[in-house]
Amino acid sequence: MQINDDPIQTITTTDDPVRLTSIQRRAFWGSFGGWAMDGFNWTVFGLVLAPTMTALLPRAGIEPTAANIGWYGQISAALFLLGWGCSAIWGPIADRFGRKPAMTLSILMYGVFTALAGLATNLWEWNAFRFLAAIGVGGEWAMAGTLLAEVLPERVRARFGGAMHSAAYVGVLAVSTLYLLAGPELGWRGMFLIGGLPALAVFLIRKTTPEPERWQQESTENTRRSFWQPVIEVLTPPYRARTLGNLSLLVVCVIGLWAGSTYVPTAVTELAQHAGWTKEATVRLAGVSSMTVAAFTILGCFLVPGIANRYGRRATLAGMYVLMIIGAIGAYAVAYPLHSIPLIFVFLPILGLGGANFAVFTIWLPEQYPTRMRATAFAFTTTFSRWFAAAGTFLIGYGIHETGSLTIPLSATALVFVLGIGLVRAAPETRGATLPD
Repeated sequence: MQINDDPIQTITTTDDPVRLTSIQRRAFWGSFGGWAMDGFNWTVFGLVLAPTMTALLPRAGIEPTAANIGWYGQISAALFLLGWGCSAIWGPIADRFGRKPAMTLSILMYGVFTALAGLATNLWEWNAFRFLAAIGVGGEWAMAGTLLAEVLPERVRARFGGAMHSAAYVGVLAVSTLYLLAGPELGWRGMFLIGGLPALAVFLIRKTTPEPERWQQESTENTRRSFWQPVIEVLTPPYRARTLGNLSLLVVCVIGLWAGSTYVPTAVTELAQHAGWTKEATVRLAGVSSMTVAAFTILGCFLVPGIANRYGRRATLAGMYVLMIIGAIGAYAVAYPLHSIPLIFVFLPILGLGGANFAVFTIWLPEQYPTRMRATAFAFTTTFSRWFAAAGTFLIGYGIHETGSLTIPLSATALVFVLGIGLVRAAPETRGATLPD
């Protein structure tokens, strides 16, 4: 049986053993560790956005009001997304030179420039470092997801793919915990400097993580092809329609991520300040809010493989979108206008579970493309989606600036997820499919 007339993908059953070999275990933990450090670094920019803007805006002659912090913070987020879109280059690099070198170099890049962000002396310098860090951050998901999918046996590929994707939110949980325990003492500069530690871990990852045999078997042929051949293939039939469809679905996810969970600490900070909380208590509450979302996203990542294997990839993604609609409306259209800290914490778990929508793609994308273009397709859809979403986040920032509130711009993102539910139906269903050679 074929999927979307693609002669490479077929539906089969498999009797692969559940126990992983030592090579497979190293691949899992190498991918898990790299993606966890990635989650730490992308979160730290949003987590300390308010104190960073408060310190750097006056140096540009800008008053650090809530509206200005929201406006310039959203511009910074859009620049981060643009940098993430540039990280699509890691896909052709991985298809040509190997998954492991591409993964380790992307980690080195985001570690170095995150640390440099902690040394920035002005807003423009900080944004430049954030842009460059994003180029490294954006490559890690595609590299780790591709490597792991190609190494694991079919029977457990989805299960460990979901577990691997939870690593990003383990990183989110780690940085949130650090901010909760020592945020006031470290300050925003200290948080960024700690974010540079992943650069030191690349040597361990490079030593212990194996190169997939699937890629090694293709490597000789890959060197004979043009560097850009995988890009051409993912954008021509029979793969063009699914590539553009995946890109659209990921645009929906990214807009929801940045408009929803990324602004949770900012929303909670404003509610705590309105309630008259002390500065230290406000910082700690913001940390708790991020930890809550991250913890439930981790839970969602472990639930996604079982749900996707039982009900299909499309139905699972649609269900995640429904959770994001409920969470966005509840948190920003109900709890935030009511200035209710307890009520917003009712909806944060829903936002967290819905945020596991990205884990569906960690399982789904490798199943749709053969080895020769898999990393390119993964990187293309997961990174260029950030460019399209950057326009959406810029509009959100404009809305925050104009209204002076998070309510309307962020709750309106629920409409994007409604659109996403409609788009899911056009995507290929790969439940039960083997990984194409």
